[in-house]
Amino acid sequence: MRTDDGRVLMAEEWGSPSGAPVMLFHGTPGTRLGTLLPGVAAQHPGFRFLAYDRPGYGESGRAAGRQVADAARDAAAVADAFGVERFAVVGRSGGGPHALACAALLPERVRAAAVLVGLAPPDAAGLDWYAGMTPFNVREYGLALAHLDGRDPGGLERDLADRAVVLRRDPVRLLDDLRADLSPHDLPVVEDPRVRTVLLHTYREALRVSHHGWLDDCLAFVRPWGFDVASVASPVLLWHGLDDAFSPVAHTRWLAGRIPGAELVLVPDAGHFAAQLALPDVLGWLERQGVGR
Repeated sequence: MRTDDGRVLMAEEWGSPSGAPVMLFHGTPGTRLGTLLPGVAAQHPGFRFLAYDRPGYGESGRAAGRQVADAARDAAAVADAFGVERFAVVGRSGGGPHALACAALLPERVRAAAVLVGLAPPDAAGLDWYAGMTPFNVREYGLALAHLDGRDPGGLERDLADRAVVLRRDPVRLLDDLRADLSPHDLPVVEDPRVRTVLLHTYREALRVSHHGWLDDCLAFVRPWGFDVASVASPVLLWHGLDDAFSPVAHTRWLAGRIPGAELVLVPDAGHFAAQLALPDVLGWLERQGVGR
């Protein structure tokens, strides 16, 4: 589809055309292809799933300098293209902040929001943003800050461009790079054939054209998001594994303390990638909020 400002966004839908619309926001790096495990749509016929590749991923045109808040504009354009007026949003990992942006900035359209293993904004008062975070992510977000404040404006670009060259040939390398930081509870999840296939497919597609989506996501997370999470008025579910070191659970606890009425679910013996398996539970929660057929 094409946005009003002329950019192309790659979007897709699954499930029942008459089901309740749910927009899924992919992780970082990722694409729409990483939002839904095989069989989930068929097992939940009361829902219609929508997803799109954020700018710079796959064939979605780049929007350099984008804020997290800009996701609301793009999500609204995708919903319009599919003829959808009101919808729920579900964001996993890097998709979490973007789902919250929609809930905050599209209050008349977003019926409910679920955030799985998400991040808090970088200016979160009282939160040590990096505490408990893996060295992999600390380095990446540190390079993002150095890019923004001029200390090393090309460092993150070079790092991700080099990684992308390798991962286009062999996306397994990203899982290998992350393995040392994985929770013991994550290892069997990423070895699950369904999860592994989806992850490798979305990593390959995300970086097939360029590394710009990955770069712009990292920069967006560490600059002001462009909205106040406390303004979210729709029902919100915050889901987090207690052994997650990629998005530390303190981020979700902080969000729970700022978003009015948010429901907090903390799962023991679960790491970051456990969120790949949590969508059926989230859909059950949406049904309890009156979303679903």
